[in-house]
Amino acid sequence: MTNPNDETAQPLHQTPLDALHRELGARMVPFAGYDMPVQYPAGIIVEHKHTRAQAGLFDVSHMGQVKLHGDNRIAALEALVPGDLEGLSLGGMRYSLFTNDVGGVLDDLMITVCEDHLFLVVNAGCKDADIAHLKAHLGDDAVEVLEDRALIALQGPAAVAALSRLAPAAADLAFMSAAQMDLDNISCFVSRSGYTGEDGYEISVPADQAEALARTLLAMEEVEPVGLGARDSLRLEAGLCLYGHDLDPATTPIEAGLTWTIGKRRRMPGAFPGADIILAQIENKPTRKRIGLVPEGRAMAREGADIVDSDGAVVGTVTSGGFGPSFGGAVVMGYVKIAYAGVDTKLGLVVRGKTVPATVVKMPFVAKNFAK
Repeated sequence: MTNPNDETAQPLHQTPLDALHRELGARMVPFAGYDMPVQYPAGIIVEHKHTRAQAGLFDVSHMGQVKLHGDNRIAALEALVPGDLEGLSLGGMRYSLFTNDVGGVLDDLMITVCEDHLFLVVNAGCKDADIAHLKAHLGDDAVEVLEDRALIALQGPAAVAALSRLAPAAADLAFMSAAQMDLDNISCFVSRSGYTGEDGYEISVPADQAEALARTLLAMEEVEPVGLGARDSLRLEAGLCLYGHDLDPATTPIEAGLTWTIGKRRRMPGAFPGADIILAQIENKPTRKRIGLVPEGRAMAREGADIVDSDGAVVGTVTSGGFGPSFGGAVVMGYVKIAYAGVDTKLGLVVRGKTVPATVVKMPFVAKNFAK
């Protein structure tokens, strides 16, 4: 993260909703080069629980939005990701990964098939590298970075009712699909997707109209603003990876438990970067695996904490950990040697020099509520 007090640091970018966040009393923090709201006056736990019960509005405009052009765009992108894009119909979406030559993950991203382009959403911290990666392989002319768009997410069981007031077609949009629609007379690209474990939408909106749309949504009884703090606790309870923590260039999709992202049609040697290593792990199992852990008591194991066996030997490392407000206690994700990855395995978490007993559990920690 950028330190705002460091005189040598680059100035932080602001999203189109910056003034609204401050008006709403948000606590702003540096994140991926942007000034972002981590929480509002209600606090992270209230925001988290409101999203699970009603609908939370998130500013995710720091993410990268990209259009890929060219007659060969699907095949060209498939050469960089393991997902089956040819199998998508118009408006269909797929979660996929940029992989490197050793099978590691360069970034995770969302890909949507549109009539004359592919629409990509990439992580804020990887945005510049991803765009350079795409241009190096597809050419500058094929890559259009959308600098004039904001991105907001409306998440929670009441999201459908709220958005349908502005566009009745939103209720009929299938999970993991997207369409162009007018929201309060604003032309938006709306997807039935999100990263909280709840039903909901991500809305690409012209930057100069984002605040008007956000205010319209926030005026609805079900909708409250939610910051990065609750976004993180929501995705953690849902067992979803956070790039740079649970995924990185040294971690393969198979180790991460993301084998399902490797399209059956794509499981051929050399089909994408690192394919041979990834296919070998599918066949023979990796040496380590991402797991969920529930510790005893109230101790919070954070990223970097050692995971140990009954003899105190280190067998893994925590990559995400914190309090799960809906779960009602601490939840942890991390990587362990494959022999220790079985559900109900008893392990320990080293927290402030003491070993806290913990049990391997099946993820997600809280049942997902995606649209069916």
